This record gives sequence, structure tokens and C-alpha cells, in this order.
Amino acid sequence: MDHFLYRDGVLHAEDVPLTDIAAEIGTPFYIYSTATLTRHYGLFTEALEGMPHLVCYALKANSNQAVIKTLGDLGAGMDVVSGGEYARAKAAGVPGDRIVFSGVGKTRAEMEQVLAGGIRQVNVESEPEMELLSRVATDMGVTVPVTVRINPDVDARTHEKIATGKAENKFGIPISRASEVYAMAARLPGLDVVGIDVHIGSQLTDLAPYEAAYEKVADLTRTLRAEGHSIRRLDLGGGLGIPYTRTNEAPPLPLDYGAMVKRVLGGLDVEVEIEPGRLIAGNAGLLVASVIYVKSGEGRDFLILDAAMNDLIRPAMYGAWHDIVPVIEPAPGSEQQPYDIVGPVCESGDTFAKQRQMPRISAGDLVAFRSAGAYGAVMSSEYNSRPLIPEALVKGDQFAVIRPRPSYEDLINRDRVPSWL
Repeated sequence: MDHFLYRDGVLHAEDVPLTDIAAEIGTPFYIYSTATLTRHYGLFTEALEGMPHLVCYALKANSNQAVIKTLGDLGAGMDVVSGGEYARAKAAGVPGDRIVFSGVGKTRAEMEQVLAGGIRQVNVESEPEMELLSRVATDMGVTVPVTVRINPDVDARTHEKIATGKAENKFGIPISRASEVYAMAARLPGLDVVGIDVHIGSQLTDLAPYEAAYEKVADLTRTLRAEGHSIRRLDLGGGLGIPYTRTNEAPPLPLDYGAMVKRVLGGLDVEVEIEPGRLIAGNAGLLVASVIYVKSGEGRDFLILDAAMNDLIRPAMYGAWHDIVPVIEPAPGSEQQPYDIVGPVCESGDTFAKQRQMPRISAGDLVAFRSAGAYGAVMSSEYNSRPLIPEALVKGDQFAVIRPRPSYEDLINRDRVPSWL
């Protein structure tokens, strides 16, 4: 569910017409709904009620300060994968003891940053990283809580570019080597081994891969405890999918996911952490664009938008689907026709949809990409020297720009021309 509905013939973000926002800040832009962010976070806290837990929002989905603060103020923890994301979480007021540091390539500088600023735990992904973290912690005179990320070799049945739990993926250590790696961690100074970490992929639409992975984690917990390790925390990752279309996708509900977690892991007397990103932010955002031209081609018509692949890369990168709807509600029974929906970037890959059935569209009309709140703005670029587009947040009948559109001068003035030119 989201809070983007037609009212009086105009698509609204909560109580604000998208036409009003477009008139004030121009297109294209991203718009996020506070009510949807809040509701989706609440679904996970409700799903795990009765079990010690922390819901850690995955910043990589959408790291705008306003989004982080909205969730942080509700009590969310944060899952970060870089020093920059850690700095964003801290700047939004999230305390270090609610931040989990993940990622396969942590640097010494990042380790020093999070140990100095405070961290709930570091999810370690390899022996070399573990050895470096031990040296950094010892040099700083601190002890850092750690989990070890286990690769359970479970097929998440998702897109190959967002699968992370198979043996050939770069993440974690093979579960077959867990005992020797945990023994190594226990010997290293400066580390407090508190638990196990696992994450098998993103946009999962079936609970079976989760259950298979979590069964392996449960068995490993019992094994490691028998070997003398105090396993008291399980980081279960994120990745629960969202419906990108309103017709043919039905991912599991957070309540169903929570029930499975309790069934598989509830008897272990552990605290669980989960790291949802897409499910919290995805359906909480829209990308709104204007139609520049309607172009007739050889056997097809093109809608040429002012948004492009640099603003929303998912269709070009993953072949991803986004529902695209007119901001002005079409009349009931309006005739549909197929369009190729494209942007102005000089790449054939700058295509959002091919032969998409839409009501008749004219130049100047507004269209909205649904489910664009995750992996949209955070993956955008300035390719073709196109400035990053604004982000805005709505709450009830008010909205605010939470990332302004840079000017061409802002973009150009970041360059530095050498003195000899």
C-alpha cells in the first residue's frame, strides 16, 4: 500500500496534488510520502513483536537525510555500507549503537571512523578484514562487537545482479568454513564476537529461500555455541521484495516473513536484526516527469520525457519494470495505445518501457513512475551533464524540497581547470 491516490482527477502525494509540486519545483523530481515510510517501518516492527529485535533501515535504498531522520525518529536502526552512509546516519541524529556496518570492502579509514563515532556492530566478511579490524580496534584501545557474514549457498531466485547468497557471489565466508573462522575471531584481540550475519539477496518474492538460509543459520548457531562461542545476535539481512506492478506480483507480507522468522529462530534465545530497505522506501516514492514530445516512429510512437536513465537507472541496468501512470486521471474506458517511453540521453538504453499500454498522452502532460523510492535517487548521476533532480517529502498537506536541483553553474564550478590551461 502507498499514499499516492487520485483525487478529483489528479494524482496526489498524501494530500498534495502532484500538479502543485510540479508547478513549484519543475520536473523531473522525486517525491516521497512520510505516511508510507512510517507505515512500512511499522509493518516490520509489528511482524517481529514478541521477539527481541531491531529493524535497521538499509540506507543504500534511499539515503536522503529527511528519509533517514523520519525513520530514525521512529526508533529504526540503520544498516550502512560505507563511511559516507555512516556519516549520513549520524548527521540525521541516529546514535552509533543503532548503526550496523556492512559491506565487503571496508577500509582502515572507515573502521577508524565508526569505532570513533560508535557502532552497534561490524558485520565482517573475510579473514583479512577481520585481522585489519582487530589491529584498528587494538590501536584505538577499544573492543568492537562483530558478527561474521556467512554465505549459505542458497539461491535467492532473484535477478543475478542482486543475488548475494550463492557460493559464487563475493559476499561472506562459506558456511563450511564457519567454525575455523569463528575460532580465529575468538583469538583476535579487540573483537567481541556477538553473532552471525546472513543476507542472500534483494527483491525476493518467495519465503522459501529465506527459510532455507535461516535453517542453516539456526544449525550453525547451535554448532558454534557447542564450540564455546556466545552467539546472542542474528543479523538476517533484508531483501524482501515489493510489488512493482499492481497486477502480477504478490511478494510475501512482512507479517508472513515475521512468522517464519519466529518459527525457525524463535527457540534460540537470540536478538534478531533485519535490514529492509526496498520494502520501506520503494513504494514510498514516485518519479514525476513531463512529456517533452510525442514522436511517431516506424510502426511505433515514442513518449520522450524530461527524465532519463541518469535519473532512474533501474530499467536500463536491470530491465526493471515500473508502472508509469498519467498524473491527470484518464476518463473511465479511455482508449489505450502502446508507447515506447524514453528519455533524452544519447543512449539507446535510455528506455524506460517498450510498447507500454497507456491512455493517449500529449506533450506537456505529467507522468509518474510508481515504486521509485528505492534505488532511484541514490543511483542517479550527472551523465550528459544533466544536474541531479530534486527530491521532496510530503507529510499530510505540506511538502518540502529535501534536495534542491543544482544549477548548471553548481555542476560546472565543481571542476577545477589546471593553471596551465
